[in-house]
Amino acid sequence: MSVASLRRAAHESVSGLPREFWWLWTSTLINRLGAFVATFMTLYLTHERGYSASYAGLVVSLHGLGGVISSLGAGVLTDRLGRRPTMMIAQTATAFSVALLGFVTDPAAIVATAFLVGMASNASRPAVQAMMADIVRPEDRMRAFSLNYWAINLGFAVSSAGAGFIAQHSYLAGFLGEAALTLVCAVLVFLKLPESRPEAAATVREKDLEPEIGLGTVFRDGRFMGVVGLSFLISLIFQQGYVGLPVAMGADGFSSADFGLAIAVNGVLIVALQIPVTRAIEHRDPRRLLIVSALLAGYGFGLTAFAGSVAAYALTICVWTLAEIVNSPTQTGLVVRLSPVHGRGRYQGVYTMSWSVAALVAPLLSGFVVDRFGADWLWGACAVLGTVAAAGYALLMRGLADGEDVVAGVSVPERAEPRTGSVV
Repeated sequence: MSVASLRRAAHESVSGLPREFWWLWTSTLINRLGAFVATFMTLYLTHERGYSASYAGLVVSLHGLGGVISSLGAGVLTDRLGRRPTMMIAQTATAFSVALLGFVTDPAAIVATAFLVGMASNASRPAVQAMMADIVRPEDRMRAFSLNYWAINLGFAVSSAGAGFIAQHSYLAGFLGEAALTLVCAVLVFLKLPESRPEAAATVREKDLEPEIGLGTVFRDGRFMGVVGLSFLISLIFQQGYVGLPVAMGADGFSSADFGLAIAVNGVLIVALQIPVTRAIEHRDPRRLLIVSALLAGYGFGLTAFAGSVAAYALTICVWTLAEIVNSPTQTGLVVRLSPVHGRGRYQGVYTMSWSVAALVAPLLSGFVVDRFGADWLWGACAVLGTVAAAGYALLMRGLADGEDVVAGVSVPERAEPRTGSVV
């Protein structure tokens, strides 16, 4: 491919998206560049503070539990207060709680602070996703979600390397660095992002289609909760890359460096392929994309049972990474299509909760399966889960035509929406 072709492809990948999206994208990238706690929490507690592995596991679990709880609350705040104030509150709270975590030494205080960090750091996600859906045109949403996912992984890849270097010299500097970058995100939101929450439905037809929305409305929405359930299954599978895979490789005699080399393939492929793959699938049938991605995820991990070298493990990672690249923007776009415009925060909060719950369950589930039956059974279970998820997508998306929203089981054409609102 010529340089001119590459430039044209890059231009087409980023063109047509509103300025507000790029400020939101920049905020996401800065936030992920500062990711330190999630990466080095266990090492900090065991190596720096000298606590046991079981205590570290408790702290990490409570950090995840905080994220589960805040998903629902943040979704409600996103709809009631607005996207912008919810992000500012969440990011400011994250900055101060992360900084505090670097100073507390009492075991009970560490547990409580880690729980608060988990709540605060996860609270901005429903607001970010809802704002992105508000300001980006329906036909550009998959591309926008893909670019945002690319920023998340690019930031995480850079931060992981940088945080490792920082941790060798000062864990406290890592905590304070994450706090500072998170505050930068809050300031960026305050200065550059207008509120995008749509006004109350103006027409009788819209009011009929979008009645008062509460969390009960979300949980009674059968098709949407089906997608949430499938998201939970898919997340359980992907979590094994960071939970089951290192355990299995260790049992096979591979070192932590071997695991690091193999799993690095995941980040490299996402950064390299996320944008071109999204360009290739942007206008494809989302039903088929989700079915294929579920099968690739399940059987990609299933193939791990036959891996016997670092190269073989890396090849299996290539398979499920491709599934991740396809699934993430497609599924996020589906969630938006199934969400009422004035209930996007609550819907995004419940959707985010599915990933948070999976992050809690995956370590317990994989540990039980590996200890009781062996790693091969874990990889076989992943293949079964992928097959079940693929069948679920096929059933749930029957009759969902392209370009339609589905609100509480009623298919309606995508309505024109305000791209931005007034500054709060």
